[in-house]
Amino acid sequence: MDRQLDDMDRRLLSALHEWGTDPRVAAVARALSWSGEHGALWLAAGLVGAAVDRERRGAWLRATALTTTAHLASMAVKRIVRRPRPAHVVPLVRTAGRHSFPSSHATSAAAAAVAYGALGVHVVPPLAAAMCVSRMVVGVHYPSDVVAGAALGALTARLGARWVGVGHD
Repeated sequence: MDRQLDDMDRRLLSALHEWGTDPRVAAVARALSWSGEHGALWLAAGLVGAAVDRERRGAWLRATALTTTAHLASMAVKRIVRRPRPAHVVPLVRTAGRHSFPSSHATSAAAAAVAYGALGVHVVPPLAAAMCVSRMVVGVHYPSDVVAGAALGALTARLGARWVGVGHD
């Protein structure tokens, strides 16, 4: 990465991580991090949607599959890129892995926002945005990791939007 961009990434992370000094903000960021581990929050939401909205069960399950696919894609990219997590801030949470790029939390959150948004669930985008920001507040991702993860998730879900086929069960 260009030196200027790297410096900006580090400074933005430090500024966002500073919010974590407020115990209330830290508690919310930790809860979001925990619930988003391996896409758990989004997968659970999709399965609940499938159970409750029987008319569109197939669409919910396909949207959940897209969210899972996006998460798996981010894990594959992490293994290729192998960018270390930020070392200049003290993380507020433990992580499942050592690699930072892209943020899998951001990937699954953005995928869920797009996929479940196609089903008319409008509460997901603000929650997904909070999830993305939380990864920087807890100090485990650079802003570029989060942006790349969100882009990967949104693109994956968008490419599969026709497959979800709302109303075509």
